[in-house]
Amino acid sequence: MAPLGAGSVLHYTRGNMADVEQNAAGNGSDAVNGTAVRFVSSAEGTALAYGSLLLMALLPIFFGALKSVGCSKSKVNSLSYGLCKLQSIFSQEYINLLLSMYFFVLGILALSHTMSPFMCRVFPANVPNKQYQLLFTQGSGESKEEIVNYEFDTKDLICLVISSVVGVWYVLKKHWIANNLFGLAFALNGVELLHLNNVSTGCILLGGLFVYDVFWVFGTNVMVTVAKSFEAPIKLVFPQDLLEKGLDARNFAMLGLGDIVIPGIFIALLLRFDVSLKKNTRTYFYTSFLAYIFGLGLTIFVMHTFKHAQPALLYLVPACVGFPVLLALFKGDLTEMFRYEESLPEEASSKEEVTESDKDK
Repeated sequence: MAPLGAGSVLHYTRGNMADVEQNAAGNGSDAVNGTAVRFVSSAEGTALAYGSLLLMALLPIFFGALKSVGCSKSKVNSLSYGLCKLQSIFSQEYINLLLSMYFFVLGILALSHTMSPFMCRVFPANVPNKQYQLLFTQGSGESKEEIVNYEFDTKDLICLVISSVVGVWYVLKKHWIANNLFGLAFALNGVELLHLNNVSTGCILLGGLFVYDVFWVFGTNVMVTVAKSFEAPIKLVFPQDLLEKGLDARNFAMLGLGDIVIPGIFIALLLRFDVSLKKNTRTYFYTSFLAYIFGLGLTIFVMHTFKHAQPALLYLVPACVGFPVLLALFKGDLTEMFRYEESLPEEASSKEEVTESDKDK
């Protein structure tokens, strides 16, 4: 694969948007008289591939942002550089096996969580929805402690079974559709669950990753190594030769999940800021959402113009941060935007306790 742009995700490495170059050693290229012939995608195939990637990127950002309103928070982490170091110690085959098992479990849980709202809508009303509880305890009597206490129902079990089938399909075949199902689930859950608590933090995070992305794409081959070497649903892929070869196509364009999740959590923050204004508008959310479309489109345009790998965050960060900030400056909301801050659930509960104690006094 020849990378285009990079990004990072939840329990992930930093992926790249790329053209996958085929070769005669089993990576999908044709051979004529023993000579490898590189597949040249048609204009229609290329447009379909990048258009599909753009659409797939927008879906988890839009719906993940909507679901992030009122959702609990989690922490962001990255695995890309660590994976590169691991590759220098262990063989690629062992690392790919470990990643397959790791993402098999995470993918099933993420896809099951993503399917749950849809299952609630289509689940037949005449089918009994039984409740279950998975409980693990440690000790006995008064010293008994709960280790795991998970409640679920029949709908959750159905989602888990369907997700497990997709997981087995991915592990056995590594098919691009199974990869995308897991990738979309990871991206949507990432945008939903990973919260920035204020705009200043978001600007610092995106600014730092902007520099990080540019350096690792232009300055080293780390992004290229990760994208080419590791078989894991850390990116969305779409074949450029789908029109010619159908579902067996092998020449892919790729978009790293980080190019979705990192801007996505900032866009979700702006949606929650819109909600906090209580003006019944989503001005900053839609502005940043359109800015994301512009930035990703610009990435593709520059890549095709200069025929060189491009870090997508180089274009996404200025667009997703710049347009909303300029709009806030124009509307006079800039001070309020940077003063907006979300409190952690623990802080909110402690404040409520203090307020109740003050009332009792």
